[in-house]
Amino acid sequence: MSLDVDVIRSQVPALKSGSARFDAPGGTQTPQPVIDAVAEALAGPLANRGRTTEGERNADDIVTRARGALADLLGVDPRGVVFGRSATQLTYDLSRTLARTWAPGDEVVVTRLDHDSDIRPWVQAAEAVGARVRWADFDPDSGELRPEHLADVLSPRTRLVAVTAASNLIGTRPDVPALAHLAHEAGALLHVDAVHYAAHAAVDLAAWGADTLVCSPYKFLGPHLGVLAARPSFLETLRPDKLLPSSDAVPERFELGTLPYELLAGARAAVDFLAGLEPGARGGRRERLTASFAALEAHEEALRERIERGLADLGGITVHSRAARRTPTLLFTVAGLRPAEVSRHLAAHAVDAPAGSFYAVEASRRLGLGDEGGVRVGLAPYSSAEDVDRLLTALARLPR
Repeated sequence: MSLDVDVIRSQVPALKSGSARFDAPGGTQTPQPVIDAVAEALAGPLANRGRTTEGERNADDIVTRARGALADLLGVDPRGVVFGRSATQLTYDLSRTLARTWAPGDEVVVTRLDHDSDIRPWVQAAEAVGARVRWADFDPDSGELRPEHLADVLSPRTRLVAVTAASNLIGTRPDVPALAHLAHEAGALLHVDAVHYAAHAAVDLAAWGADTLVCSPYKFLGPHLGVLAARPSFLETLRPDKLLPSSDAVPERFELGTLPYELLAGARAAVDFLAGLEPGARGGRRERLTASFAALEAHEEALRERIERGLADLGGITVHSRAARRTPTLLFTVAGLRPAEVSRHLAAHAVDAPAGSFYAVEASRRLGLGDEGGVRVGLAPYSSAEDVDRLLTALARLPR
């Protein structure tokens, strides 16, 4: 079945502004049920978690329900779901904790395809303990990160491989299970940045073979926070810095300070909203999410192809998103115009498509675009064919 985009759009108040929004890779707009969940959490009594007072119970229930929702989204045990301020913060925390087990001569592998939040924390953690950083390349012509790119830099001293499930810059979706197999054969852990991927396709930590992953609910219709997921048994082996009185239980030992209960309520509501995108889906929340993402992929793929055909017809535009498997995220440049100029022109026509390297600075440089990057067009569940037509019409009016 296909998505009812009109129904989805009717539940996203920000779309009333009238702009055609292609800025979803930087953060989606928020549906009313998510807004309501945040407001409801703040309106009720809240206190530190417990089971004695109403405020304590409300807080405890919010956390429990949020863990259950994110566990269903990511295919993990709820006890393996850690909440934090952002995916970047959680990656820094994880890198520092794991680095305690590294020694001089050990190796850590990062890729040039990744967002810097899945590069710099690992590079800096390795440098702090004298470990070596090795770089897995990707093919700038195709945008592909292939297993052989990783195999070329693995060794018996590799302790961790960090890789993206989908490039936030050009949409490339590497073969994560194949990369996990290679990493584990070398005796290394595999960490996955699923921030961009989780907005477009179903995530399954176990099927991927990954040891840890991070994602950000604000990329998939939720509020601003970060999520780390792993097997509870793996988290039990890690000893992060924490306050003496705070819980040593998993996953609480990784969560610093009081959790933002209202944001967790919103994150749970966002997952439930996603699970309802395919109204005909049956079964539990995990099964409904799988069906919804299948419908979402079909919807976004059709719009992406429509955009690509339109860009090809316009001429003078180079699309840098070329991988065989990719998200509905396109990076392009226009001959004779700087990306920021194109973005400003689009904004003047009520089309929101930002320009830059979007923190994927290594990838942008590898593509020959420097730190300036390109114009990024990204889709979301509320993207429509009319939005695409407005984008193409505005681009056709570019001064040449």
